[in-house]
Amino acid sequence: MSEDAPWLVVGLGNPGREYAANRHNVGFAVADLLASRVGARFGRAKRVVAEVAEGQLGFGGPKLIVVKPLTFMNLSGSPVVALSQFFKVPVENVVAVHDELDVPFGQVRVKRGGGEGGHNGLRSMSKSLGSKEYARVRFGIGRPPGRQDPADYVLSDFSAVERKELDFLVDRAADVVEAVVLEGVEWAQNKYHGT
Repeated sequence: MSEDAPWLVVGLGNPGREYAANRHNVGFAVADLLASRVGARFGRAKRVVAEVAEGQLGFGGPKLIVVKPLTFMNLSGSPVVALSQFFKVPVENVVAVHDELDVPFGQVRVKRGGGEGGHNGLRSMSKSLGSKEYARVRFGIGRPPGRQDPADYVLSDFSAVERKELDFLVDRAADVVEAVVLEGVEWAQNKYHGT
């Protein structure tokens, strides 16, 4: 990790009111909370299809650039790579926050690198960045019930039961992002994977 380099936290989702409450958009919800925690407001980036909020994590802490790509999920990589170059963020200081089918609902997991597991937002980021070695904060949504198509499932809203826990889990995911930035992936895994 580069000590003085800023961090780029990418909340993955789809733009538009019709997608706002979808499982696939939980990355946007975490990004919104992180921006508010650092006292930053989102504004449209110039020449990049994204909303960006800039702040500082804690007193004297690292610079945090929180991004919501507005390109639709499968094209997320283009604004991410443009902003990482503009702000001079090394790939190891990039954190993707995304929904994860392979993690049960109610759990938040973190890892660095690895495959994309069929997630088009991650696939686009890996391709554009030319690397998979960025951190991922994986917000568990679980597998769809019965024979529901995973593509339909991720684009559906959280259930009423899930919504009761959602604010708490978004808050926890934001805590995990902060832990990754301040302490590293391994520290965050040790703290949060047992809970």
